[in-house]
Amino acid sequence: MLEVLKKGPRTTGEPEAPVADAPFEPVDTILDISGGKRSFIEAEEAKELLSPLTKAGNSYRRICFSNRSFSIHAANVVGPILESVKNQLTEVDISDFVAGRPEDEALDVMRIFSKALEGSVLRYLNISDNALGEKGVRAFSELLKSQENLEELYVMNDGISEDAAKALSELIPSTEKLKVLHFHNNMTGDEGAMYIAEMVKRSPNLESFRCSATRIGSDGGIALSEALGTCTHLKKLDLRDNLFCVEAGLALSKTLPKLSDLVELYLSDLNLANKATVAIVNALKQSAPQLEVLELAGNEINAKTAPALAECLTAMQSLKKLTLAENELKDDGAVVIARSLEDGHADLKELDVSTNMLQRVGARCFARAVANKPGFVQLNIDGNFISDEGIDEVKDIFKAGKNSLDVLGSLDENDPEGEPDDGDDDEDVEDDEDEDGLNSKLQNVKAEHDD
Repeated sequence: MLEVLKKGPRTTGEPEAPVADAPFEPVDTILDISGGKRSFIEAEEAKELLSPLTKAGNSYRRICFSNRSFSIHAANVVGPILESVKNQLTEVDISDFVAGRPEDEALDVMRIFSKALEGSVLRYLNISDNALGEKGVRAFSELLKSQENLEELYVMNDGISEDAAKALSELIPSTEKLKVLHFHNNMTGDEGAMYIAEMVKRSPNLESFRCSATRIGSDGGIALSEALGTCTHLKKLDLRDNLFCVEAGLALSKTLPKLSDLVELYLSDLNLANKATVAIVNALKQSAPQLEVLELAGNEINAKTAPALAECLTAMQSLKKLTLAENELKDDGAVVIARSLEDGHADLKELDVSTNMLQRVGARCFARAVANKPGFVQLNIDGNFISDEGIDEVKDIFKAGKNSLDVLGSLDENDPEGEPDDGDDDEDVEDDEDEDGLNSKLQNVKAEHDD
C-alpha cells in the first residue's frame, strides 16, 4: 500500500520511476479500501468501510479510496467522516472513485469530497483516472485552492484539455514544494501545454515530471522544454509519446545542461529525427553522465546518429537500461553503438534494439557487447531481419560468455528472410556499407575484445 500511495496508479506497460520510500510506519496510519475488484459503494457499505476513521484517537494520516465508485448517497456519508479527520491527513488517493457514474452524480460526489477535505494540509494528492475535464477540475476547486504544501500531485488519465489545464494552473495556489508532477495520458495539446508549462515554472523543486501521451506538439514542447530549465533538481523526466518533432527536441537539448541531476530520461516516440537526437545526446554527454535510464525509441533515427550517440553512451558508465527500439539504425549504426557499450557499463541490465532493420552483423555486435556483463537481464533484438545463421551465432556468443541464453529475449517477430529497405532513410545518410565492410568492423571489435 505504501508503494501504491507513493507512486500513484500504474498504467499497463508504462514503467514508473520509484519515489523515495517512506520510513516504516504502523499499519493503522493508512486506510486502504482499494483492494479486490472494482465495486460500487452505497451508503451502508461506505459507513462500514470508513468506520475506522470514526474511532476516537485514530491515527490515520493516509487514505486510499481508489477502485471504489461512490454514489451520491455514499458520498454524503463519507463527507462528514472525512471532514472530522481532515486535519490529520497528509496523503489522499481518490483516483478512480466515480467510475461508471452519470456525469452529474460524479461531479456532485467530487464536490462533496472536495468540500470535506478543504483546508487539509496534504503533501500527496492523487485524483487520476476520474475523467475530470474542466468540469471535474473545478469540482475539486475548494480542495485544490486550499493546498499550499503539496509535494506530489497525480492527474493522470483525466481528460485534461486546454481548459482543464488552465483551471488546474489557476486553482492550485502554490507549487513551490512540488517534487512529483505527473500528467500522463491526457488530451492537453499545445494550448494546454502552455498552462502546464506555467505550473512547471513555479515548481523549482520538481524531481519527477511526467507529461507523456498528452498530444503536445512542437509549440507546446518548446514551452515545456524552456519551463523545465527552472527545475534544476529534476531526476526523472518522461515526455514520451508526444509530437515534439525537431524544433521542440532542439529546445530540450538547450535545457538539458541545466538538469545535472537527471537519472532517468524517457524521450521515446517524439519524432526527434537525427538532428534533434544528436543535439540531445551531445548535451547529455556533458551534463548527465550519471544517467541510468535512457529511452529514445521510435524517433526515426538512423546510422547517422550513431557516432554522437556512441560518444554519449561511452560517457554514461552508470547506464542500466537503454532503449533504441523502432528506429532505423541498421547494421551500420549497430556496429558503432555496440562498440561503445562493450567496454565498461558493468551496471547495464537491459538493452532494446528491436525493430531496427538489423541483420546478422548488427545482432552479433550487440550480443557480444552484453554477453559478459554481470547481472545483465535482457537483450531484445526482435523484429529485425536476422538470418537463421545469425541467430545461431548470437546464441553461440552467449553460450561462450558469462551470461546464459536466458537473457536473449523473444524472437517471434524476427524475419530471417526479410531485408532492410534500400531507400534513403534521410537525404544526408550515406549508403549502407556492404556485408564485407560490416564484417570488417565486426572483426575489429572482436580483435579488441580478445585483446
